[in-house]
Amino acid sequence: MPLIKRRELPLRVSDIMVKNVVTAKENERVREVAIRMYENKVGSVVVVDDEGRPVGIVTERDLVYVVARALAPDTPVWMVMTEDPVVINENALVTEAMEKMRQLDIRHLPVVDSAGKLVGMVSFRDIVDFMAVLMSLTK
Repeated sequence: MPLIKRRELPLRVSDIMVKNVVTAKENERVREVAIRMYENKVGSVVVVDDEGRPVGIVTERDLVYVVARALAPDTPVWMVMTEDPVVINENALVTEAMEKMRQLDIRHLPVVDSAGKLVGMVSFRDIVDFMAVLMSLTK
């Protein structure tokens, strides 16, 4: 018998996600995307197609790659983005998002609706903030 009883929290990804996601198009330049990340104080930008579906993601790690490889600032973002990013449905449980991020060692999960369109973003920071709130409730 486990020491801690496991219970699913009924909270959904849509309850904690950020709705104003910073996005880019595949042909935008790395410098433009980096500036957008800096100005919006975010660690990733979701690259979307014309229908608003995620086709890639550019993270701080990708920008480190750009600098380490001395790529030109006008390099198209499609050359450095992670294609076909891991996404999660807006109706998934927060615990599922946590597990997915842990298993895949990722810090950003684009959130999609049933049609596959981008509707939000859940980051590691959002999960930590969520857990801090939960822990404060148990005091």
